[in-house]
Amino acid sequence: MNDMSSSPVRKIIHVDMDAFYASVEQRDNPELRGKPLAVGGSAARGVVAAASYEARVFGVHSAMPSVTAKRKCPDLIFVPPRFDVYRAVSQQIREIFAEYTPLIEPLSLDEAYLDVTQNLKGMEIATEIALEIRTRIKQITGLNASAGISYNKFLAKMASDLNKPNGQAVITPKNGPAFVETLPVKKFHGVGPATAERMRKYGIETGHDLKSKSLAFLQEHFGKSGPYFYGIARGIDERQVKADRIRKSVGAEDTFVEDIDDLALATAELRPLVEKVWRYCETGGIGAKTVTVKIKYSDFTQATRSRTGPFPVADAGEVLGTASALLATVYPFKRPVRLLGVTLSSLTNEEADNGQPQPQLDLGI
Repeated sequence: MNDMSSSPVRKIIHVDMDAFYASVEQRDNPELRGKPLAVGGSAARGVVAAASYEARVFGVHSAMPSVTAKRKCPDLIFVPPRFDVYRAVSQQIREIFAEYTPLIEPLSLDEAYLDVTQNLKGMEIATEIALEIRTRIKQITGLNASAGISYNKFLAKMASDLNKPNGQAVITPKNGPAFVETLPVKKFHGVGPATAERMRKYGIETGHDLKSKSLAFLQEHFGKSGPYFYGIARGIDERQVKADRIRKSVGAEDTFVEDIDDLALATAELRPLVEKVWRYCETGGIGAKTVTVKIKYSDFTQATRSRTGPFPVADAGEVLGTASALLATVYPFKRPVRLLGVTLSSLTNEEADNGQPQPQLDLGI
């Protein structure tokens, strides 16, 4: 891993729209402004796709079951998502980004990384670029954006959360390592709940704890993510901003705190994975014909089962049904299950059909 001093300091901005779906709905319907709002289905099995800041005060957040959200906030207003509108607004925002740099890496409809080290405006100060971009977004879309500015992607992402909503923050090379040391690892981008729990078992709860572990230790216990964790614990992240990433598949997986040997329990664990991959496809206007389930056993052996249909899957329910049926084909399990994964592939949007595909997008939780 190269020392940061061996190359020029990069200028990376992470732009994150504030409560994007909910804010679009409040923008377009004045009667919803200032009220607790959830975008998503209110039915018994519905899930909150996004929550307004008025709803977040009550503890409502995305991916929460709608019945739980309603219990936390009885006055919560549900509106169905309008992904065609969100995609159109997202394109407006992308066009603003393109005025400043061609190096734009969208993470979803409402957030992206920008590398402005060399930018089209010839501006030297990244904080001024971020402020200009946020101002332009407000002028053109009427929506608020927050931004994080730093010398790498990890810290830019962390910085964008510091002054939300409608704010921005900078993490400099001088204060980056110290900032990471004080941060709980559960707040690290790339560390989901399952990984955070595994880290806690090894006595890792803060960046300082993570920094105390050797590269060999992290590789042994966290595999291919070990070098990444080793770097970010020191404020180092050399990942480049990749413009126009082309995906051939999208997947999510979860390692359980305790191994599972019951089919019903294992099937229940598929739901949050399915919801995560389907949300990514739905918001991006992506269709998928192939559903794959990965099963990793307690002895680290694994199996995969796939099914490909003639047409893209219709909804999350169809994905869940297919994934559940695939999982059932390996039951009784030869050993308790420690990890499950769900991947959608044979993607059908134009971007996936042209150019050279990139590796799977991992939505690890």
